[in-house]
Amino acid sequence: MANVTQATVEHVAGLARLSLTADEKERFARQLQQILEYAESIQALDVEGVAPMSHAGLETPLRTEPAEPQPGLERATALGAAPDAADGLFRVPKVIGG
Repeated sequence: MANVTQATVEHVAGLARLSLTADEKERFARQLQQILEYAESIQALDVEGVAPMSHAGLETPLRTEPAEPQPGLERATALGAAPDAADGLFRVPKVIGG
């Protein structure tokens, strides 16, 4: 595997129009090298006989029991935290002209 150099980082940063300090270039080169080494170690795993997956955990339910309704906030409690409320409603700035 080729080493990630600061020149490589400078090239990628240029494509992304990023300005990096010398310390950032050195740190990112080291981090990218570690990422590539990790990816290479994963590629080396023997996965013979392992069924491919499109999504991990899709068969795991988010809940094991149906959700039970829970009481919500009282109106006064919710409006008490609002920066602006009137007539039992939240007041917000107008965002659509008209």
